[in-house]
Amino acid sequence: MPTGTITMLEIQQRDHERVNLYIDSVFALGISLRTLEQQGLYKGKVLSEADWQAIAKAEEIDKAYNAALVFLAARPRSSQEIRTRLRQREFPDEHIDFALEKLAQLGLVNDEAFARFWVENRQQHRPKGARAIQAELSQKGVKRELISEVLHELTDQDEEQERAFSVARTALRRYANEPTKMAFSRKMAGLLQRRGFGFDTIKPVLDQLWQELQSNGEADETEADDID
Repeated sequence: MPTGTITMLEIQQRDHERVNLYIDSVFALGISLRTLEQQGLYKGKVLSEADWQAIAKAEEIDKAYNAALVFLAARPRSSQEIRTRLRQREFPDEHIDFALEKLAQLGLVNDEAFARFWVENRQQHRPKGARAIQAELSQKGVKRELISEVLHELTDQDEEQERAFSVARTALRRYANEPTKMAFSRKMAGLLQRRGFGFDTIKPVLDQLWQELQSNGEADETEADDID
């Protein structure tokens, strides 16, 4: 870019977050307001080659930052999710680091808050066991110690049991006609294990549901005898 003096700074009509920069009365490029502020640009400032390099770097960081904001629009993300997405967009790691630092300073990226969001969302909308949630958060790059801390705080055995019952009852009709408790337990336990529940949580669920199935079956037989 040409060295020279900034003679005009003009807010863009279509994007009020960006500014047209003129050097010696000739349009040079558009930059973000963040770049303008960070680089201390003003009318009358003389730009050197080093200044242009700093501006170019700031703009690339700003692009990475904006790409991260778009990615965050759908739902909260872990820092590793954002890093992975920006790498897919071929942003350099140095620019990604700067973008993540900005997001963290604004409270837009926080792995502890993300882990809490993920656990609470799973508990409310798609019940899963603690093991499954732990695996999901690990895949998203959340540190193991942080996952354990959040799970310990937000879950307890009684709630885990309730979620297991909820999942099992939803699938109960699918396995209700199994001829033996062993066959029923094998299939239902497989489902609950795949949803991340441990054996200590699963066993009471299997025992109670099988007992309910047997009680319902006996009641049906009694009604049939009464009709006869």
